[in-house]
Amino acid sequence: MTVSATDLLSVGDVARRAGIATSAVRYYEAEGLIASVRTSGNQRRYPRHVLRRIGIILAARRFGIPLSEVAEVFECLPHDRMPGKRDWGRISATWHARLEARRLELERLEAELTGCIGCGCLSLSACRIVNPGDELAADGPGARRLHPEDAESEQA
Repeated sequence: MTVSATDLLSVGDVARRAGIATSAVRYYEAEGLIASVRTSGNQRRYPRHVLRRIGIILAARRFGIPLSEVAEVFECLPHDRMPGKRDWGRISATWHARLEARRLELERLEAELTGCIGCGCLSLSACRIVNPGDELAADGPGARRLHPEDAESEQA
């Protein structure tokens, strides 16, 4: 795909149009998320379609998707064109599944926390946070985690 000089943007233009710092543009390039060409004066120039890729990156940040996962989905996209509706459909389906798994994990943690509020962790055999599966029972009877500094002085 041939890109004319008028279709290329400077790092400052990309940053301004995407609403990010120029250092972020250079960082995304260093991470392989976007690509540039160099002018005869060795200045970076970006095809206009990097603005769409940056838009996807910014959406991912908003959803809490790490850049490593953005890089994974970008591996399936050619660098020489703008990601389209079908590409976004594939990307969003992948991220939707990951976000759903994260939501379910947060709900599980919330349920554990709610169940723990009233106990004050006085019942280590029932506590799923401090003593999951009653792991401390293998150490015998008595408190194990209530005063860790006391345990250190007894061992000395």
